[in-house]
Amino acid sequence: MSNELELGSEFEAVLLYLKESRGFDFTGYKRTSLARRVRRRMAQVGIDAYSEYVDHLQVDPEEFNALFNTILINVTGFFRDPEAWDVLRSDLVPALLAERSPEDQIRIWSAGCASGEEAYTLAMVFAEAIGPDRFRQRVKIYATDVDEEALAQARHAAYPESAVEKVPPDMVGTYFERQGNQYTFRKDLRRSVIFGRNDLVQDAPISRIDLLVCRNTLMYFNAETQSKILGRLHFALAPRGLLFLGKAEMLLSHSRIFDPVDLKRRVFRKTTAATVGLGHFAAQSFAHERTTEIRGLAQLRDHAFSASPVAQVVVTGEDVVALVNQQAELVFGLSNRDLGRPLRDLEVSYRPVELRAYVEQAKVERRGIRIKDVEWQRGPGEAIWLEIHVNPLVDGDNGLLGVSIVFHDVTAARALLDELAHANRQLESAYEELQSTNEELETTNEELQSTVEELETTNEELQSTNEELETMNEELQSTNDELQAINDALRERSVELDEVNDFLESVLTSIRSGVVVVDGEMRVVAWNFGAEDLWGLRQDEAVGQHLLNLDIGMPVAELRPTVRAALQDLHFAETKTMAAVNRRGKRISLRVHCGPLRTPGGEIRGGILLMEGTEPA
Repeated sequence: MSNELELGSEFEAVLLYLKESRGFDFTGYKRTSLARRVRRRMAQVGIDAYSEYVDHLQVDPEEFNALFNTILINVTGFFRDPEAWDVLRSDLVPALLAERSPEDQIRIWSAGCASGEEAYTLAMVFAEAIGPDRFRQRVKIYATDVDEEALAQARHAAYPESAVEKVPPDMVGTYFERQGNQYTFRKDLRRSVIFGRNDLVQDAPISRIDLLVCRNTLMYFNAETQSKILGRLHFALAPRGLLFLGKAEMLLSHSRIFDPVDLKRRVFRKTTAATVGLGHFAAQSFAHERTTEIRGLAQLRDHAFSASPVAQVVVTGEDVVALVNQQAELVFGLSNRDLGRPLRDLEVSYRPVELRAYVEQAKVERRGIRIKDVEWQRGPGEAIWLEIHVNPLVDGDNGLLGVSIVFHDVTAARALLDELAHANRQLESAYEELQSTNEELETTNEELQSTVEELETTNEELQSTNEELETMNEELQSTNDELQAINDALRERSVELDEVNDFLESVLTSIRSGVVVVDGEMRVVAWNFGAEDLWGLRQDEAVGQHLLNLDIGMPVAELRPTVRAALQDLHFAETKTMAAVNRRGKRISLRVHCGPLRTPGGEIRGGILLMEGTEPA
C-alpha cells in the first residue's frame, strides 16, 4: 500500500509540474486513463520512474508536445457518427432556425475541436441550411481546444484526401478546394470560424451560445470536474440552447439543468426555470348549491388551518400577520401575541430567507412564487431544508385579500435526492470509465490498422525503390563518364573566360574617360578607373547600386530619360553636356555619351555611359 501511495504522489508531482511550467491542468482528468497515457509515453522514451521523467521534461522542451499529443487523443473527423449528424441536419438545425427571426445572429461553440474537422462540419451544415451568403452574415462558430498544435493545424484548414472520405461528394466539391494532395476548406466561409485556446476546466465559457457541440470530451474527466464543466456549458447556452454530446457521454445526474431532446443521439436542451401556477385559498363558500347546512363551518376551518402539519403564515394586503397555525408556532417560535404585528417585525420575515421581497412580488404579479433549496440552521448541528410557497389570496374580482406563506420541510426528500445523486454519480463514473476504455480501445484499434496498412505500403514502396536504385546506379555509372568529359570541357572554358575577363578589365582600365555600364534595371554592373577618378566613388561602392541613387556630383536625374531610351532602342545614341562637380569639388563641364549595350544577336542587355569632364578655363 505504501508503494502505491508513493507512486501516486510521484504521478501527482508530474501533473503539478505540467501545470506550473506549461499551464496545462490535468488534475481534473480521470487518473486511471491519464496515468496509462503518461506511462505509455514514458515507455516510448525508455523511462520507468516518474521523477526521472520530470527531469527529462526539464532538459527536453520538445518532449512536452509529444506528451500532450499522447494525453490529448485528438480523434476527430468530418461527420463523425453520421447518424447523429443526419438528425442534426434534418431535425434540430431547422427547428433552431425556426425559433429565430431571419436576421438573428446564430452563435455556435465547438468545444474540444482538435484539428478543426468538427467546426468545419458545422459550417457546412449551416451553410447548407441557410445558404453561404446568409451564413457569412449570421453565423459565428467559435472552435476551442487546449492543444495549440491542433489549433494551428485547424487554422490552415488543409486536410488529406483520406480525411474527406466521409464528406458527401457534392459537399466536397462545394466547400473544398483541391490543392495537390490536400483539400482546403473554402476561405470565404472560413472567416466565420474563429479558433482559440480555451480550457473547459479553468477558462471562462463563451456566452449566448445557440448550439454547443462538445463531443467525446467530457468522458476524459472525473465526475467532479464533469459537473463543473457542465455548469459552465449550461451558463454558456442561451435560453433553449442545444447541447450536442458524443455517443460515449450521458447526463445521468444533471437532468435538472438539461432536458433530453434526442437521448439516443445525445442532444439536450438547456432547462428554463419552472413557473408555478397561481394558487390561492378560496375566500367564499362552495360554488355548488349545498344540500345540507353545515354547522360550525367557520370553527371547523380555523381548526383545520391550525392543525395543518405544514407551517403556514397568512398576512393581509398591508403585510400584517393575520393567521399563524400550530406548526408555524412550533417551528418558528410564533404565538398569538404576534397576530396583528407587521411581518417585518418578526424574525421569520428574514430568517431562514428574506421573505418581504417575495411577498411584494406575489402581490404585484398576482402569481404564486416557489422558493427552492432553502437551508436553515435551526439549532446547533440541526440543519433543515425548506421549500417555501408564497401565494396571493384573491377574491372573485382578483382583488387582493392577503398572502399565504407555506413552509414545506423537504429535509428527508433532500437527503434521498442527495443519496440518489451520489449513487448516480458513482454509476455515471463507472459508465464513463467503461466508455472511456472502449473509446481508447477503438482508437488503438484504428491506429493499429492504420499502422499495418502503412507498413504494407512502406514495404511495397521499399521494394519498388530498391529496383529503381539498382537502375539508377547503372545510369549513374554511365553518366559519371559523361560528367567527367563535361568537367574537362568546363575547365578549358573557365580558363578562356578568365582570359576574356582579364582582357575586358584591361580595356576598361586603359580608357581614361569614365565608363559606366548598367543593366536593364539601371543598376551599375561596371565602373572603371576613369569613373572612380572623376567622381571619387570606388568600384566596390558603385557596383550593384541603382544609377539614380548614386551620391556623386553628376546630375544623375537628368540622365533618366536618356538611359531609358538607350535601354529600349537598339539604335539609340545621344551625347549630352551638363554641369557637374567632380570628386575634388570643382565645377566641370560634363560630356556624356549614352548608348545601348548589345549582344551579338542584337538583344539589349543594358546601357553604356561614356563620361568626360573638363574644367572651365
